[in-house]
Order: sequence, then structure tokens, then C-alpha cells
Amino acid sequence: MSKKVVSIAESHFSNFQKGNERAFEYFFKAYFNAIVGFCMQFLGDEDKSKSVAQEAFIKLWQNREKVQKVNGIRAFLYTSAKSDCLNIIRHQKVVTKYSNTRLQERENQLNQDVLNSLNFDSLNFSELETLIDKAIAELPEKCKIVFLKRRRENKKNKEIAEELGITVKAVEANMTRALKELKSKLSHYLPLVLIELFLGNF
Repeated sequence: MSKKVVSIAESHFSNFQKGNERAFEYFFKAYFNAIVGFCMQFLGDEDKSKSVAQEAFIKLWQNREKVQKVNGIRAFLYTSAKSDCLNIIRHQKVVTKYSNTRLQERENQLNQDVLNSLNFDSLNFSELETLIDKAIAELPEKCKIVFLKRRRENKKNKEIAEELGITVKAVEANMTRALKELKSKLSHYLPLVLIELFLGNF
């Protein structure tokens, strides 16, 4: 992005945070097609991809005060789109009985594409995966088990509670603790938006 374009974007950013619709329109026009194209790579359906992109912008508008820098807009949009694409892929997994391995491959590719789109090069993907795995391994045992059942096995809170013989509230409490500790550990290496990207939707 040229310095001139960056300057224009920054001038719109403060107005966007204040709720200026014309400033929002500027970012919509700047990024909408790119987000649709990103979704198309994984969904293969233009209508679904446009719906995901539109939803990403709705979430951006609703959370505009949380975005602290102009570069955070693109990060937010790609992260939101990634999460929604994964939800759609997970649904397709149920319908077509995709294997967990296949879903994990798709998720890894989505993560890598988001990193590429952000020109994030301070760590490569395998290094990030190693950091995340290490942080997970250091979680308290019950938190780790609950987290992995949600993260790796895509199980719902009720299913986990029944398997472990605990209440749904206990599952939720362990997930909350796990996410809090993981964010704390990973904050030394990644901005929050990317931590949430790699930890996924819970």
C-alpha cells in the first residue's frame, strides 16, 4: 500500500471509529472484493462468499470502537471471514462426513492465508503452531482436556460435560480459563486479533 493510500486510509479511520458512514463506505469499497475472493477459495460459492463478506463488515461496524489502528480493519475483516468460513465448512463436514483431518487442513490453510493477507512475517506458521501447542500443553489438566475436545474434536459443551461427568457450567468455566491463560501466554508473540484467529471461535 502506497504512502498516499495509507494517509487517505488513516484520515478516514478516525471518522470511521466515530461512526461516520462515509468513512465506513470507504473501507467497504477498499476491502469487500478482497474478502469475497478470500472466501471463494474455501467455499467455492460466490453467493455464500458475499454473504460472509457482508457479515464481516456488519461485525466490523458493530465493533468499530475496538479497532485501534487502521491496519486492524483488514485484520478484523479477514479474521471474521475466516471464522465464518470455518463454521460453514464444519457444517459441510457434518453433511458430507468430512474427516477431522480434512477440516484441520482447511483451517490451517485459512490461517496461513490470513497471515499472508496481513503481510505478517515476524513468525512463520509452523513456529506459531509450535508456540500454540506448547501453550496448550502447559494448561491445567482439566482445562487442557476441555479445550482440546472443543478445539480438535469439535465437540459441544454438553457432549464434553457428559463425557467428563461434569456440568456444562464447569465446561464453560474451564474453557474461559483456558482461553484466558492462552491469550496471556501468546500475547508476547502476537496481537490479540491474531491470537483469536488461531484459537478459533469458542
